[in-house]
Amino acid sequence: MRIPQSRALSLALIAALALPIAGCARNRARTDLPYVARDVGTLYTTAKNRLDQGRFKEAALLFDEVERQHPYSIWARRAQLMSAFSYYLSRDYTQAIQSAQRFLSVHPGNRDAPYAYYLIALSYYEQITDVTRDQKITRQALDALGELMRRYPNTRYAADARLKVDLVNDHLAGKEMEIGRFYEGRGQWLAASMRFRTVIDQYQTTHAPEALMRLTETYLALGVPNEAQRSAAVLGRNYPGSDWYKRAYRLMEQHPAKPLPPVAPGQPVVPDGTPGSVNTGLPGESGSGTPTTGPATQPSTVGPNSSPNTGGRTN
Repeated sequence: MRIPQSRALSLALIAALALPIAGCARNRARTDLPYVARDVGTLYTTAKNRLDQGRFKEAALLFDEVERQHPYSIWARRAQLMSAFSYYLSRDYTQAIQSAQRFLSVHPGNRDAPYAYYLIALSYYEQITDVTRDQKITRQALDALGELMRRYPNTRYAADARLKVDLVNDHLAGKEMEIGRFYEGRGQWLAASMRFRTVIDQYQTTHAPEALMRLTETYLALGVPNEAQRSAAVLGRNYPGSDWYKRAYRLMEQHPAKPLPPVAPGQPVVPDGTPGSVNTGLPGESGSGTPTTGPATQPSTVGPNSSPNTGGRTN
């Protein structure tokens, strides 16, 4: 028996629509619990038992169910925080952060608020990746830890946060060193020196000795041996026994900094004819460096009777 074309198209359309509906039903069954009205004591006790058994995902869903079925119960507030804790233990850090933030938005002044901030910070902290990857999560962890210490500085959670801040800063410094070494390997000395300078100025961590030695290298490559000598001196002052100082010391022995000769009183700081000086390369000047038109000018001098930018004239 032949099926009419219109009927065949209708059956195909119904079958195509049924597939995503079935898929959604399977996904919902995996993540949500069917609504079964239960008293708050039974729900909370069941969730706590799942947590004790190590079935963290189930426990989190049951704690969410306490809040859904009994939103005005005193147990609902506790269930919100326990849900965040269960999600954290199941390594579902995104859900843990959302649950803890929901608890804080509804109960900002609750006595368990410090713990909610601590769970948020831990959830970011556990997602920190190695220094070869993007460090957005690392900075979010640092911000969350700082927020906890700022709001509740005298709690035991803040004490643990201070230890983690040191580790996070060391991690961020490691990222800066990774980028700086990359630039140095490509001969981009200025970009590399800026990264190493950031490590020294912003992160007083275990990476500081290497950063100072790398600064010595990059300053020598940039042709500023005096700055290189200053970096090596700081390295020797703070880390005299380190291998990084020994390397910097050998570098400075091979490339000693030469002091600039002092400028005698009455002599120009920039000699005549120096490229880029006031007497060369200006419009209206001849090839000899002497202006062909306009009033006579003299280079700035250093002396008791001279003043800058006045052509040697006194007011």
